[in-house]
Amino acid sequence: MNILVVGGGGREHALCWAIAASPLCDRLYCAPGNAGIAAEAECVPIDAMDIDALVAFAMERAIDFVVVGPEAPLVAGLVDRLQAAGIKAFGPTAAAAALEGSKGFMKDLCARHGVPGAGYRRFTDPDAAKAHIRARAAPVVVKADGLAAGKGVIVARSAAEAEQAVDALLVERIHGAAGAEIVVEDCMAGPEVSFFALVDGADVLPLATAQDYKRAGDGDAGPNTGGMGAVSPSPRVDAALHDRIMAEIIRPVVAGMAAEGRPFKGVLFAGLMLTDEGPQLLEFNVRFGDPECQALVMRLQSDLLPALMAASDGVLKTFDLRWRDQAAVCVVMASNGYPGTYEKGTVIDGLDAPGGEASGDGPVVFHAGTRRRDDGRIVADGGRVLGVTATGATVAEARAAAYAAVGRIRWPGGFCRSDIAAGL
Repeated sequence: MNILVVGGGGREHALCWAIAASPLCDRLYCAPGNAGIAAEAECVPIDAMDIDALVAFAMERAIDFVVVGPEAPLVAGLVDRLQAAGIKAFGPTAAAAALEGSKGFMKDLCARHGVPGAGYRRFTDPDAAKAHIRARAAPVVVKADGLAAGKGVIVARSAAEAEQAVDALLVERIHGAAGAEIVVEDCMAGPEVSFFALVDGADVLPLATAQDYKRAGDGDAGPNTGGMGAVSPSPRVDAALHDRIMAEIIRPVVAGMAAEGRPFKGVLFAGLMLTDEGPQLLEFNVRFGDPECQALVMRLQSDLLPALMAASDGVLKTFDLRWRDQAAVCVVMASNGYPGTYEKGTVIDGLDAPGGEASGDGPVVFHAGTRRRDDGRIVADGGRVLGVTATGATVAEARAAAYAAVGRIRWPGGFCRSDIAAGL
């Protein structure tokens, strides 16, 4: 089969790494890809949001199956366009991708179908939002309704901080149209976990659990990021909690989407908070998490490609996956200054050291934001740049292997947290 993966981040490198190993894959392309992905796939210079060019390329190269990595092209309807052209694709239609594309839609749907989550209100008027906030007890959570690259959620510890967030989103429009409407939620307390499941419109195949680390600094200090590390499986999710999450959150949403004429196909990624009342939904994403995907693929024993195809074809009911009885830890290396202002073009050395390449049984370095200069040097080309991922018999062993691999990389222009998976 000819396969096209859309995207150019760490998640897409992990997907390409797994798909390239499938005996079903004859030719693998990635658009636009990055310097690391180029070792697994032929990178084509098409932006992930250039839907016309992606469809044209898929038709021209007789692509049999497209795997869409990022959320933005899914929300924009790439899968709809591919299907209209007769090309099979993994990922939800635009109507189903609204689960991530609109936090207000997601909250309303979950309320209609009894899915547990924080109390909320939707607002387009800043004065009304502020009045609601003043009537609530802080802390509260203020969220941009649309896609904001993981930066549209503000946990406000005081009413004043929440009102500043309202102004930033609704008045200053720091996230543009994505913040034209906001959701104000009650703040829940508890540890967070990530739960992933493949969905074919009706049936659900749960994947391994994971948890990520959102804050930029050690001890969960600093601003929220797209994710500074991940561990799989989550030590917090036992069999009983797993079954409860499936029964109370995943299956009701899948059934509700089908009942409302928006059948969901793809990967459903639930961000959950484990409260004293039980698991509560924070948000849904409609694609693999980044960096959770890097940890998941390292533990997957089965061929990933047939599983993605089964979700697309609606035949998950008879499908199963096998997972290695190991833990995986991913440590993200980011450009200095991230998630604020950072410099591009800083040189990264040591990627050819043992464990520095995306192959073999040892640690794997997944590239998230890199490019290769004309002189062959690898340079940083984004905020989150590398995802150094390793497995081990225990979380502690996987963590030690991942940080040992980090130590072999020479990159003065980057940083990482030192406490990913510590104490688990």
